[in-house]
Amino acid sequence: MMYRRSIFQSSGFVFFFVVVHYAHGDLSYSVQEELKRGSVIGNIAKDLGLEVGRLSARKARVDMEGNDRQYCGINLRSGDLVVAERIDREEHCGEKPSCVLRFELLLENPLELHRLSLQVQDINDNAPVFPKDIIKLEIRESADKGARYRINAAHDADIGKNSVESYILQQNPHFVFSIQTTSAGSKYGELVLDKELDREEQQEMKLLLTAVDGGSPQRSGTVVIHVIVLDANDNAPVFTEPVYTATLPENSPINTPVISVSASDADEGVNGEVTYEFSRISDKSRNLFSLHEKTGEISVTGGIDYEEGSKYEVFVEAKDGYGLSSEAKVIIDITDVNDNAPVVYLKSLNNPIPENVSPGTEVGIINVQDRDSETNRQVRCFIQQNVPFKLVPSIKNYYSLVTTGQLDRELVSDYNITITATDEGSPPLSSSKTVQLSVADINDNPPVFEEQSYSAYVTENNKPGSTLCSVTARDPDWRQNGTVIYSLLAGEVNGAPVSSYLSVNGDTGVIHAVRSFDYEQFRSFKVHVMARDNGSPPLSSNVTVSVFISDVNDNSPQILYPAPEGNSFMTELVPKAAHGGSLVSKVIAVDADSGQNAWLSYQIVKSTDPGLFTIGLHSGEIRTQRDISESDSMKQNLIVSVKDNGQPSLSATCSMYLLISDNLAEVPELKDISYDEKNSKLTSYLIIALVSVSTFFLTFIIIILGVRFCRRRKPRLLFDGAVAIPSAYLPPNYADVDGTGTLRSAYNYDAYLTTGSRTSDFKFVTSYNDNTLPADQTLRKSPSDFADVFGDCDGSPEVGTHFISMNSCSSSWRRHSHGLLSLFSVVLFCVGG
Repeated sequence: MMYRRSIFQSSGFVFFFVVVHYAHGDLSYSVQEELKRGSVIGNIAKDLGLEVGRLSARKARVDMEGNDRQYCGINLRSGDLVVAERIDREEHCGEKPSCVLRFELLLENPLELHRLSLQVQDINDNAPVFPKDIIKLEIRESADKGARYRINAAHDADIGKNSVESYILQQNPHFVFSIQTTSAGSKYGELVLDKELDREEQQEMKLLLTAVDGGSPQRSGTVVIHVIVLDANDNAPVFTEPVYTATLPENSPINTPVISVSASDADEGVNGEVTYEFSRISDKSRNLFSLHEKTGEISVTGGIDYEEGSKYEVFVEAKDGYGLSSEAKVIIDITDVNDNAPVVYLKSLNNPIPENVSPGTEVGIINVQDRDSETNRQVRCFIQQNVPFKLVPSIKNYYSLVTTGQLDRELVSDYNITITATDEGSPPLSSSKTVQLSVADINDNPPVFEEQSYSAYVTENNKPGSTLCSVTARDPDWRQNGTVIYSLLAGEVNGAPVSSYLSVNGDTGVIHAVRSFDYEQFRSFKVHVMARDNGSPPLSSNVTVSVFISDVNDNSPQILYPAPEGNSFMTELVPKAAHGGSLVSKVIAVDADSGQNAWLSYQIVKSTDPGLFTIGLHSGEIRTQRDISESDSMKQNLIVSVKDNGQPSLSATCSMYLLISDNLAEVPELKDISYDEKNSKLTSYLIIALVSVSTFFLTFIIIILGVRFCRRRKPRLLFDGAVAIPSAYLPPNYADVDGTGTLRSAYNYDAYLTTGSRTSDFKFVTSYNDNTLPADQTLRKSPSDFADVFGDCDGSPEVGTHFISMNSCSSSWRRHSHGLLSLFSVVLFCVGG
């Protein structure tokens, strides 16, 4: 298919034709030389059937084979092929009748290569130029009419009709100008003698010769022909060969002989002396070669480069002493030498590339060019290092740079890929190019904590906001993909959100306490901390943080027995027959703290008789130090201090009241046992109690009937069970630990209280220890209980004991004593009330 397009330009517009050919994807355009930059040559998108919008995406570009200059470019918005730089046909093709510039149209994604031929049409941009400004001719006056004298033709760099078309000789009476053509097809002019010369009439003349080309507008060049009239010279020099051929290796040194031309003249003397000069030679050839005027030897005067020119043609003129001359053609062929190393061009590179690209992904396009010819131009291209990339041959001297394995930015973030190209010359030449390729990060690594788990230790009663510990996670990814943010995972501790206990700094991972902790509430708990990166999508990992709370001595010992209520006092009966070392009572205390903070020690800080009783340092057992004598006071008051082992230590005190008596009948006044500061109040209570005793004396007969009734039934206790230590006294989380000062498992104590007792109790204890004294009487005061007793028993009221059953009707004195005890219980009831 062929398209013809014409554009006319005048005063800035040039008329030219564009021809486009489709042949296996190749394009051919025709364009005039010397077009302005930006002039449209053709529309590549339309001619190739491509979408204009895809040209930019596919990185369309035009490169010239063997030349780095960009003579053509592509308008990516319109798809037009435009002139990028000045195109001079004479510079590229010289005198060749056809001037074709070859380009490569390269498209990526996928890679496509189209050959583009640009036919450069000549315009008349060069005027004819004569080799010399003045041509000197010496003509003998004896010359016949019709004698011809060769004039070197004017040279016009243009071709075709734009080259020299005609010559105009200044009008004169003697000469006319004639155009001749050689067998080789070259033209030259001859000055023809139309009228004989008369040296005596005119010795010399100057004629202006004008060369005119056929372009539009026409251009011309002039030369002055200086004719000197001499005597006759009728033989011109003759070359030995019409065409001389020479071969010259490139890079030949200066002054290297190329070839020698030779011409002979049949004349003698001055008319036969031949000299040589270049008649027609290009400026480029003139800089490379010189001609010896006498010998006709052509030698090298400049740098010969095969890549700049592989063939040169010059014309040599041989002239005798009086102006007769002849011309010969010299063709110099340049042979190639492997003097050009391959050049590696990076045509395209996707940089950076993501680290998750699959193997075989194309990341760049490489082009290798060698300006040499034949085998010197054949090139091998390879990568030297052990990198996950390789070169895949593509079209012509193009290679695709593709990945061969999986990339990992965390292992290698940048690659310096050295590409080496070596030709097949002898010796071979090579060159290298280093391509720097960066790997772009992908969020493919979650944060990793430095430890599998963390432990934090904090003492109770800490200040809110205090630092517990710090967690650290590392993410090898880059920038935001490697930025770690910490947070607490949702959860509960003792039914409360974990955020109400701890907080974590999102940037540093430092964990702070939100509240003050209490060891007695809980001793440890676990939370989960999440480390999340800032990638998309984000990746995260979790770690467990165990928080251990250490105890502080912030709880005083709590005395369970005797009861610490301020309105009550506990009285113990100690038999008069008690021996030294006998167990009298026991102080029972606990401490909510743990460890050494809960190690309790007991000490009697004040007593009525300091030498009579002692207390176990760690057991709290009150024992006699010696046998009880008659001289000892019946009423003994002990003040016991219970101290823990914390720093600083905390303590509590209690009072213990002891009566040295075998039975209650020996107690003169029970009211004296009360605290000194309440004596007056207790006295009033006792008076009221005595009145009450008189009132209830009438019920004594009923009590006797109850005792008799008890003979026919098994004795029973006045209450259903023993109350050793009320559970309400135990603090939260209390644990019975042997040796810590709490109640030891080796002792069991049962308290027997009269029903309805509130503040004042008598207690008789029975120990399972062989060293304890047998105490068997415990009273509880309750009016209702007394009614039951007197209603159920014939004799004296029974007193409940632990493991000992008293016979209520065994003897009369016991009936009376129990009767007194019952009456005394009424007194206690009144006092307690």
